[in-house]
Amino acid sequence: YHQGGPIIAVQVENEYGSFNKDKDYMPYLQKALLKRGIVELLLTSDSAKEVLRGSIKGDVVKTVSKFIKFEISFNVYMFHGGTNFGFMNGAINFGKHRGVVTSYDYDAVLTEAGDYTNKYFKLRKLFGSILAFPLPPLPELTPKAVYPSVRPSLYLPLWDVLKYLNEPVISNKPVNMENLPINDGNGQSYGFILYETPICSGGELHADVQDTAQVFLNETSIGILSDSNQNLDIPEVRECQLLRILVENQGRVNFSWKIQGQQKGLTGSVTINNIPLERYTIYSLEMKMNFFERLRSATWRPVPNNFLGPAFYLGTLKVGSSPKDTFLRPLNWNYGFVFINGHNLGRYWYIGPQETLYLPGAWLHPEDNEIILFEKSKSGSYIQTTDGPML
Repeated sequence: YHQGGPIIAVQVENEYGSFNKDKDYMPYLQKALLKRGIVELLLTSDSAKEVLRGSIKGDVVKTVSKFIKFEISFNVYMFHGGTNFGFMNGAINFGKHRGVVTSYDYDAVLTEAGDYTNKYFKLRKLFGSILAFPLPPLPELTPKAVYPSVRPSLYLPLWDVLKYLNEPVISNKPVNMENLPINDGNGQSYGFILYETPICSGGELHADVQDTAQVFLNETSIGILSDSNQNLDIPEVRECQLLRILVENQGRVNFSWKIQGQQKGLTGSVTINNIPLERYTIYSLEMKMNFFERLRSATWRPVPNNFLGPAFYLGTLKVGSSPKDTFLRPLNWNYGFVFINGHNLGRYWYIGPQETLYLPGAWLHPEDNEIILFEKSKSGSYIQTTDGPML
């Protein structure tokens, strides 16, 4: 702003007060910004407990009117929440780890898809009543559409997909995501990770899992592990079997002191009857765009009536010549992720509360579009579209 531009204020950090481990950190950021010529208003944002500031409760018009009356600067959180596309949802942990849902609509002034809300029109009316010049006309809304339902006709069990992944890591001990020697030494950040190791006896399995894991003997599911349930009885085996542990990173805690302990995958040794297991083959399932490009050369199978276990399901979404925004609703599917032309829309889960995933028209091609579901447990039926969210 001081140089004729539109920037009048810069927020420094967000909710750092909930972490607050380094008293020199915020002063350092202030000096660093000032040194680089960022001399506009510097501010931060935190809860009332961590920042000494007042608050006014009430409806949005009454609250903002008081701010204006007393000439108080304010920002609107959230003005537009948007979407946690991909695996970027984050998490909270107040005694139990919980992943944030894909939608970040947040009861914001604009919806996830950028549409106006009653809150928006109330604020616009308020601002229009106090400004000396008329407000500009409203931009047109992005059109929405409902498309024919999709029933995936082809599928690939996860075990058939392993050969299309990058080369696995061979290790005598489990390696967590972040420490995998992949991505030029940067490890794996998001997604799933599969551990395989041979076992020749049953007993009590113990594994330090972050955040949740499905456990298999060869291709047969035998149970679930999580950060709060780290033990599982392995049935006796007549001959050596392949123990498989598929771990999902459900999102990293993004505030409080717990951000320091967000390693994902198997974060310690795995034992049966307190005897450590060794010799691991570790597959990284980041599910990036190039992975889906390789899957196009795979030999997909017809979907059976009922398939149990992790698998990829392939269908075609037909949108006509002029693609528009829409919302996907995976009916009777259990838990997984939806990919449109390789773009990760985010997680669906039958428990809710979110029932639809926002699909921007910009990610759609005219006519046919590839839709792939990675479903963790069992096949579903149709994937519907709607012209509005169900949150």
